[in-house]
Amino acid sequence: MTAPPWPERLLASPELFPLDFVSPEVVDVRALAPADYERASFLDARLDNPFVAHLPYSDLAQAAGGLRVAADFIFHIGHVGSTLMSRLLGRHPQVFSLREPQALRSFAEAELRQAPWGPAEFRARLAVFLALYSRTWRPEQRVVLKATSLVGEIAPGLMQAAADARALFMYVRPESYIATILGGDNSLGELRIGARSRRERLARRLGPASQAGESLSDGELAAMTWACEMTALRAAAAALGDRVLWLDFDAFLADPAAGLSRALRHLRRDPDSVHVQAMLRSGYLERYSKAPEWAYGPDLRRRVLQAARQGGGHEIRKGLAWLEAAAATAIAEAHRFAQDAPHVA
Repeated sequence: MTAPPWPERLLASPELFPLDFVSPEVVDVRALAPADYERASFLDARLDNPFVAHLPYSDLAQAAGGLRVAADFIFHIGHVGSTLMSRLLGRHPQVFSLREPQALRSFAEAELRQAPWGPAEFRARLAVFLALYSRTWRPEQRVVLKATSLVGEIAPGLMQAAADARALFMYVRPESYIATILGGDNSLGELRIGARSRRERLARRLGPASQAGESLSDGELAAMTWACEMTALRAAAAALGDRVLWLDFDAFLADPAAGLSRALRHLRRDPDSVHVQAMLRSGYLERYSKAPEWAYGPDLRRRVLQAARQGGGHEIRKGLAWLEAAAATAIAEAHRFAQDAPHVA
């Protein structure tokens, strides 16, 4: 039996997934089943799902013209349980969870570079991809899209494209974040890879004098990363008001049922205790969320953080001191700007 033409498949379900731009005018499209979405921690180049086509963006946009944007979001600072939250929410009958679509990272990077599209074209393309991400398998579902931490830079634009969207903003306090990074096997390597971009992003918000140096210690690097991603979320929250619910991951783990109920109410999903208990019984709370084949629950996390605090206390103190100095520099720079700025009559 011949498969229906790709435009019909595109409109019928989330089966055809736009992975990313191959070039500014060509999109890589893959085929995903419901189980593929549930299994994937990252909807990016790590997917080995069947290749469908490299489609001209214009054809994809035309085919998606009848779709509406209808999604909510999880934004976060990284390493704060956002994947776990996404997986838990995905067990709710009214939620279809998407995790870290690669194209949204491309949009965030394009916004930072101000290329290759102008503002109007950027918004139009973003709306097309969000409409495609809004497709669900069942009519009672609505998408909750968990973004990569970098994508917090364009959170207001994403929420503007989805006018009724709400978002969870996930974080932990600086000491807990630094301990988490020091206790993670691969976390520091990941932070080093993105350090230059985060220094530049932080300087955009706090001013050139706040830009971190090249030779940060491990604790200082973690602190700078926390500052970069948190200031991005704070800037977004200032624009979004009560459409945002802040969730401290440490507080969530202390009472997951209450945290899930709060999240569901904010996202306008049914917070019935039957649903919440079913989500908690899914097993995800006791697994490493990015690789659920590995056990990693709250108790093990506490032990890992305690070991990081014992073995890396000096680095944690250095990181917290770096944050204090960065905050003082930013305040002083803002004061100088206010003094030097021309007065408008």
